[in-house]
Amino acid sequence: MTDFVRSLRLWLAPQRVGDEGQTPDYRFSLANERTFLAWIRTALALVGGGFAVDQFLPDLRWGVRVGLAVALLAAGALCALRAVNHWVRCERAMRRGEDLPVSRFPALLSLVVGLVAVAMLVVVVLGRAG
Repeated sequence: MTDFVRSLRLWLAPQRVGDEGQTPDYRFSLANERTFLAWIRTALALVGGGFAVDQFLPDLRWGVRVGLAVALLAAGALCALRAVNHWVRCERAMRRGEDLPVSRFPALLSLVVGLVAVAMLVVVVLGRAG
């Protein structure tokens, strides 16, 4: 079984994480959980932003409005999925005494949010000028 499939199974049965390695200091597990919750809050904010763009900016051209909304909704969905994956990977690494996993996802998420913000800035400035 691949490491990805094993991690995916742990998403739905987190009690199985206890089968690996030794129990880490509970403070580290709780910090890992707080990080997970922060990622979930970020995902919810992105999803809310996507719906807000779609619902509250009806004067935008359809393609622009839908493009921005879809970018935010997709970023929110990816963020939520990445949150649980990161939680499992970190919990397993702590139990095994390994280094915590590194990820490019925060940089990718920052780029997507930054691009959407720049696009929204252009829309707002052009909307005020026109």
